Amino acid sequence: MSTGKAWDFIHHVAADAAWEPGLRDIFDYRDLGTKDATNGDYIAHVIRANGRKNPDEVQQWHIHECDFQFVYVLNGWATFEYAGQGEKTIRKGDHILQIPMIPHREIACSEDFEVLEIVAPADFKTRVVDPPQGAEASG
Repeated sequence: MSTGKAWDFIHHVAADAAWEPGLRDIFDYRDLGTKDATNGDYIAHVIRANGRKNPDEVQQWHIHECDFQFVYVLNGWATFEYAGQGEKTIRKGDHILQIPMIPHREIACSEDFEVLEIVAPADFKTRVVDPPQGAEASG
C-alpha cells in the first residue's frame, strides 16, 4: 500500500524510552515514534499497567474509530468482551486483531499486563457506546 507520503526510517532505543500518560489512567504509554515517522498513518506504542486502579471509560462498552488495531501481549493477561465474539482472555504471546469499530470492553487485567498496540490512523478516537443487544452493561 502506498499512501503517497514518504515515511521516515526510525530506530527507537528502549534505553531512551519515555513513559507517558495516555488514554487510560491505569496504564503508561511508550510511543515508539511511528506516528511521526508515518505522518500519522499509524501509531505504535507499548502500554503497561502502572498499578493504579481507577475505573475509566474503557471499562464501559466502547469503540475505537480506526481502520486497523493490532494488540500483541508482551506480559501478563487481560480479559475483554467483544460484541458477537464473547469474552476473550489474552495472555503473553497472544494477539488480537480487532475488526474496525467493534464494540468491546475490558473486564480485568493483571498487574503486569503489557502490550504492543498498532493502530491506524494514529489520531483515532475512542467513543463510549451502548452495550450490544444481549450484553451486560459495564460494572
